[in-house]
Amino acid sequence: MEAVMSRIRSIAYHFPEASLTNTQLAELFPEWSADKIVLKTGIETRYIVAKEETALDLGVRAAEKIFKSEPALRDIVDGLVFCTESPDYTIPPNACLAQSELGLSDHVIAFDYNLGCSGYVYGLSIAHGLIASGQASTILLITAETYSKLLDEDDRGVRTLFGDGATATIVEKSLHNEIGKFAFYTNGEQAHNLIVPHSGAATEKLKKQEKTLIAGHKAYDKLYMNGPAIFQFTLDIVPNLIQRCMDTEELSYEDIDHVVMHQANKFMLDNLRIKCKIPNEKFVIDVKDGGNTVSNTIPIALARALDSGTIKQGDKVLLAGFGVGLSAAAVVVQI
Repeated sequence: MEAVMSRIRSIAYHFPEASLTNTQLAELFPEWSADKIVLKTGIETRYIVAKEETALDLGVRAAEKIFKSEPALRDIVDGLVFCTESPDYTIPPNACLAQSELGLSDHVIAFDYNLGCSGYVYGLSIAHGLIASGQASTILLITAETYSKLLDEDDRGVRTLFGDGATATIVEKSLHNEIGKFAFYTNGEQAHNLIVPHSGAATEKLKKQEKTLIAGHKAYDKLYMNGPAIFQFTLDIVPNLIQRCMDTEELSYEDIDHVVMHQANKFMLDNLRIKCKIPNEKFVIDVKDGGNTVSNTIPIALARALDSGTIKQGDKVLLAGFGVGLSAAAVVVQI
């Protein structure tokens, strides 16, 4: 039986209208200047949802951009996979609501999954698996986050980094294997280093441990990030993960045209590039406009690089996401 293959057909992204600039942040945190923020993060602007705006709203708008450019796709999508850590409701899933708002067939597979910065690569693996197993042939993969709703307004460390946004990607059955083999890493023992503590059924249980696990955190219903621990995790794990991914495909950096990692911040990306020994001309950094949008950063960077001509059709691109979980994932795709 001949193997079923898949490819990325198209990508679109959407940002909210409101923005938060470094100048505005410097007014909120006088000990920082706009120049200092961009020097440390590489970020100049992040986009922030309105109070009533949700991840579903952003995701639907991103998907509508694809359907506007390719109207026929709306009728042939038979799977909808929605990645978000900031869903509109605990019940029901955003994917089912998006199916209705987008006017998709009632025969589609539709479900959410909860992942952060590794979410896009995981989404590609899910879409590829559904296609390879014959369950679907055209998947709409949506990533959407409204992290601004999860941030403590007094925590400058996270407010300088994170922004809101959404992306939509069509993954479809292909005659050529343009999505390669995946490599994964999971370490739940370090989950407490990137967490919203009081956000679910474990709130009462966590109260017994939080003073030791997340000492010093003031707003337990907001995001806690242990920056040094996440930085160390990334430098320790991602280079090996990427090497394992390339080894599986019998590739080296000479065979790769571009590398697009999760766009956490410029400081982390610069350190990763050096540690992985990736040629500078192959390494994409795109955090200036939008910042760290969690699961959205890889597809946004891909879409912009395609629009600018930096990445061209036929290029081999290594994708790597890492973060919440703690988890990481990598894959080589041919665009």
